[in-house]
Amino acid sequence: MSLFNVMEISSTGMRAESVRLNTTASNIANANSVSSSYEQTYKARHPVFAAELQRATDNQMAGAGVKVLGIVESQKPLQIEYAPGNPMADENGYIYKPNVNIVEEMADMMSASKAYETNIQVADTTKRIFRRVLQLGQGQ
Repeated sequence: MSLFNVMEISSTGMRAESVRLNTTASNIANANSVSSSYEQTYKARHPVFAAELQRATDNQMAGAGVKVLGIVESQKPLQIEYAPGNPMADENGYIYKPNVNIVEEMADMMSASKAYETNIQVADTTKRIFRRVLQLGQGQ
């Protein structure tokens, strides 16, 4: 595996974690929204990742990365609250709130942030190795 592959792997990790951070931010932003119907209520979203292997011509693993397969809506039940005085209440007096758990979302955001930071550190270390190899080639 070459150092170029390491940079590519690191960049796919950063892209994946960026999607995760954006999705989590969207969930947090919509956590307190209210709707008058089940269908219109925001549902928490989560990205789905998969390992993506790249094969060399001699069947050796040339590199691996992260691929975002998509974003799925959570299947957790929505919060239904009886609030007949709320202007968003349906004809029975109920409002619908998203199935977003702020504590879980904050933990996910911290995890994604740390993973993003780790990928940056890998890329920086690889860049330093490139520089050192070039210096060795120049006789320094």
